[in-house]
Amino acid sequence: GKIAKSGFMLGLGEDEGEIIQTIRDLYAAGCKILTIGQYLQPGLNYMEVVEYITPEKFEEYRILSLDLGFAFVESSPLVRSSFHAENHVRAR
Repeated sequence: GKIAKSGFMLGLGEDEGEIIQTIRDLYAAGCKILTIGQYLQPGLNYMEVVEYITPEKFEEYRILSLDLGFAFVESSPLVRSSFHAENHVRAR
């Protein structure tokens, strides 16, 4: 009766093939809820952002994920794992 949820951040140097493979691997592992957000450097002593991903690209990943069969996907630059968590509970 449990639903698996996962999330990851973009902008650390990953390429599109790695992103798509990660989405597919998560779905194949039984994940049903997915969050995808932009990494933002929290302070000077942390890794720098390699790339800022466009909102349009985040939307492409959301659509791809839903087409694969995810029940619920949040995908945009400011999404975090708890973003709209109350909606995730209803996703089945």
